[in-house]
Amino acid sequence: MKKRGTGIGCMWYGIGNTALPNPASAVVEWLDDATVNVQVGCADIGQGSSTVMAQIVAEELGISSADITVISADTLVTPEGGATSASRQTYISGNAAVLAAIDAKKVPLAEAGIMLGKDPANITFKDGIVWENERQTGLTIKEVISSCRKQGKLTLGSGWFNPATTTLDPETGYGIPYGTYAFATQVVDVEVDTETGRVEVLKIWAAHDVGRAINPALVEGQIEGGATMGLGYGLMEEITTVNGVIKNTNFTDYLIPTILDVPEITSIIIEAAEPTGPFGAKGVGEPALIPTAAAIANAVYDAIGVRIYSLPLTPEKVLSALHEAE
Repeated sequence: MKKRGTGIGCMWYGIGNTALPNPASAVVEWLDDATVNVQVGCADIGQGSSTVMAQIVAEELGISSADITVISADTLVTPEGGATSASRQTYISGNAAVLAAIDAKKVPLAEAGIMLGKDPANITFKDGIVWENERQTGLTIKEVISSCRKQGKLTLGSGWFNPATTTLDPETGYGIPYGTYAFATQVVDVEVDTETGRVEVLKIWAAHDVGRAINPALVEGQIEGGATMGLGYGLMEEITTVNGVIKNTNFTDYLIPTILDVPEITSIIIEAAEPTGPFGAKGVGEPALIPTAAAIANAVYDAIGVRIYSLPLTPEKVLSALHEAE
């Protein structure tokens, strides 16, 4: 008999740990043609941080991200970025990139004020154009950079960000362990075959508070990838050891989800701007993985009325739990 069930999993996750220094830095330089080089230490391991850094700097400078070249994670030339872990790079390196871009704008903004005979405090850059009091001036950013170059004025900036390091209160033992937090809820539908013990995940709905989605397509990809990892953790992936030695060291007997195992995943991006994040953003990498297995376990309980506390929920464990309940 096949039985259906629905389960919910919720999580919160700290981003930007503050127990120890956790810095990152960035360098932003305008080139002669008003394109920009960005040097950051954060390693892009497929999550898209280089794209996000380009978008953040482009937004602050008022130019297209297509005019940004990101040089990342090259210890010969890039500044400190910290580890690509703990869902921290958008938040920490992103903040560093914003500060570096602000610094890199100082000389061009002052030069634009001179060229226009206007107060630089009223001047902004947007869409490659110089604006004054929210009105286009007709002067381009490229012309401003060219003017700086003719005078030997360098147009570059640097920035670094470190969440305020805190210590424990000596009386209460309480502290502030993270700069911000991510929140998520996932809901899954499952079908459990009570004769074989096989659990099939039919659909996943994943709602994630990301602060602000700098790149919604990348956020959606992170959510889908994380939920798929959570499915593997919940149903398949189990390390077998004997006397501390791993016995299933390859993918013939350590199972991970394939495309045939992945259900429809509906990503729901919740944007509640984080005041301390770059343009309100915070991380989403690991939060996408955390609630899935719990939601699956709850859905299996909803389907068969038996609570299983050991992951993964293999067919053998499901059948054993059913037989014990009987």
